[in-house]
Amino acid sequence: MRVKQEKGARRRFGRTLGRGLGLGASLLTLALAGCATPPPKSDTADYQAYQQVNDPLEPTNRTFFAFNNRLDRYVMKPVAKGYVAVTTQPIRTHVGNFFTNMGEPGRTLNFMAEGMPTDAGSSLMRFLINSTIGIGGIFDPASALGYKETDTDFGLTLAIWGVPAGPYLYLPVFGPSGARDVWNLPVQYFASPTVAAPSSTALTDFGYTATGLHLINTRAGLLDTIDQINATALDPYATFRSLYRQSRASQIQLIEQRDKQGASAAPAAPQN
Repeated sequence: MRVKQEKGARRRFGRTLGRGLGLGASLLTLALAGCATPPPKSDTADYQAYQQVNDPLEPTNRTFFAFNNRLDRYVMKPVAKGYVAVTTQPIRTHVGNFFTNMGEPGRTLNFMAEGMPTDAGSSLMRFLINSTIGIGGIFDPASALGYKETDTDFGLTLAIWGVPAGPYLYLPVFGPSGARDVWNLPVQYFASPTVAAPSSTALTDFGYTATGLHLINTRAGLLDTIDQINATALDPYATFRSLYRQSRASQIQLIEQRDKQGASAAPAAPQN
């Protein structure tokens, strides 16, 4: 009973918070450009399709999508291909492990906010083990010790709180997002160990270098996937939008399943 009451309070708070966050993100994006014109409600099929797509800022989003495509074509993709040419897959895996480990403190905080202490503890243990035995996170001994990687972020935390997804957003440089998920960007930034640590010139320089390496390493892992979508999709923008939403829905479903499993394992409230 107590668990249900806590979840109900959490979702009521989430809906209230969501209205404010969703409005803020929408107003910010609306300030940049106009919206798509919705079909008349009398045209039921088209209007329902418009509502389902939930992309009222599509003209602006497509402009940013075209900008990112040019940036990728002339900068990110050539650099990523050069990076692949001079590195091996094990090296790229170690780089990926390092950045996964850098994200563990943020995941720990989000799991705590989601009311999932077991996952929070596992994420914290992963960070401590991989930062030490794993030599700064380039190796992943935590998985071998039973602390498997489990992902979350602030956008997923807001979803667990009951915050609605809001309209789709496509951001310059950052790519697909939404009125809810866009708030993950500042939270993820400030939760990074390099930002949370005392400031110094060396640490700032390392942060910039690490961010660039992270972008290149991530793009290198998507070379074939993005090429295939661009080559086969009739509308790559719509395809990336659909894939992003499917991915987020799957992540939310997995977290909710773990949340339910944790609730069912929780001890019953004492009876008076």
